Amino acid sequence: MPHDHLTSPVAEVYDLAVVGGGINGAGIAADAAGRGLSVFLCEQDDLASHTSSASSKLIHGGLRYLEHHEFRLVREALAEREVLLAKAPHIVKPLRFVLPHRPHLRPAWMIRAGLFLYDHLGKRERLAASRGVRFGAGSPLKAGIGRGFEYSDCWVDDARLVVLNAIAAREKGAHIHTRTRCVSARRSKGLWHIHLERADGSLLSIRSRALVNAAGPWVARFIGEDLKQRSPYGIRLIQGSHIVVPRLYDGEQAYILQNEDRRIVFAIPYLERFTLIGTTDREYQGDPAQVAISSEETDYLLEVVNAHFKQQLSRADVLHSFSGVRPLCDDESDEPSAITRDYTLALAGSAGEAPLLSVFGGKLTTYRKLAEAAMKQLAPFFPKLGPSWTANAPLPGGEDFDSQSALIEALCARHDWLPTSLARRWAGSYGNRSWRLLDGVHDLTDLGEHLGAGLHAREVDYLRREEWARSSADILWRRSKLGLFMTPAQQARLEQYLHPHSAHAA
Repeated sequence: MPHDHLTSPVAEVYDLAVVGGGINGAGIAADAAGRGLSVFLCEQDDLASHTSSASSKLIHGGLRYLEHHEFRLVREALAEREVLLAKAPHIVKPLRFVLPHRPHLRPAWMIRAGLFLYDHLGKRERLAASRGVRFGAGSPLKAGIGRGFEYSDCWVDDARLVVLNAIAAREKGAHIHTRTRCVSARRSKGLWHIHLERADGSLLSIRSRALVNAAGPWVARFIGEDLKQRSPYGIRLIQGSHIVVPRLYDGEQAYILQNEDRRIVFAIPYLERFTLIGTTDREYQGDPAQVAISSEETDYLLEVVNAHFKQQLSRADVLHSFSGVRPLCDDESDEPSAITRDYTLALAGSAGEAPLLSVFGGKLTTYRKLAEAAMKQLAPFFPKLGPSWTANAPLPGGEDFDSQSALIEALCARHDWLPTSLARRWAGSYGNRSWRLLDGVHDLTDLGEHLGAGLHAREVDYLRREEWARSSADILWRRSKLGLFMTPAQQARLEQYLHPHSAHAA
């Protein structure tokens, strides 16, 4: 197995090099490492720093994809809800969705038929079936909306799903290098020769028997600019933006709102104190790293929500926003919302050449199935490849997990000084690995400096050591969602704690 520091003047040879540290790259790295391959993954920024942390945070079948006849994708996604609930019970939880009926947009029979398919297309064991509902005077919805439907999907901490897959890959022997950009790769004598650049400007080289391009929005650019080849598929970059507002309604249910343009917008309970509203769908032409919500998108989301809820929102209510770019395989659809969300895998390389597998499209929910499909394509190149294994293997922290409430109770029982709010957040982020944060800890002072919002130095050190966190943004917006709770001064103090000798430290 190659060593970690890559100091050898002769480039190490790995079985598989993966470019891209989003959900697809991390998922493929974990699957491959668990089948006995030596794996190297590089990510130019932080894990999940782009598309994979800018999602609607849902593990869902995709009810609206039925309208576009994407039955294979929906069936696969529906079945994956149950798989991921079992694999990662600490970061995936059931969520009930309320669909207010708007007769002029979609007739009731159409919605009932869609929900019947939704209930029966995929295996459903833990999730409750759909049903019709009537809204009374106490409903948060406007008085004119009297009936609707309910169905089940799941919520997920998207960025943590990526990080947990990266940890799983590392624990199976993979080497994960963040802030390391692949600047070029070329084939020679049956191997890929790959040149990389770290954030500090230092260079390194590796060799691999196969290369996976999981660069997300950069997938086609990587083929064209870095590999000097022609991309087999076009990519359409579709911007999706979300806003976060103060909690809009009581209850744990989410709402799926139909708009006049036949698109849908979700309103989802978020971090107990907020409501997450999204997403938009529009073509994006710029640098994926620079994507940001537009004023038109903000107005669009507010308009859809205000058409449904009694409580009216204005721009002043928007506390936070985020945007991502979905790299969808170009199927020449006229409307961005109609472009397939299915994934396409493209294998390139003639006989005797090292293979290149490029990932086009895909969604959070089906990342594990995408990884299995990727390994199936690569299997002919690795005769000793082990069998598929990820369906029943818990993700880190999900091992021997009874329930979140049981874990919170156990943490507080063994450490009676531990604030319940902290135990709750840790249980929902780290699962059973919360015990590692408490190893050798006897009281609150042992957690080190309190940096704000329940974040202590010990947790920061753990995230740096175990989860590749380097910056305050890594910690506040991806490893946790504490950025919404910390003041600018507290955020500056965290940055100073992380980089005490930096000229930029406040």
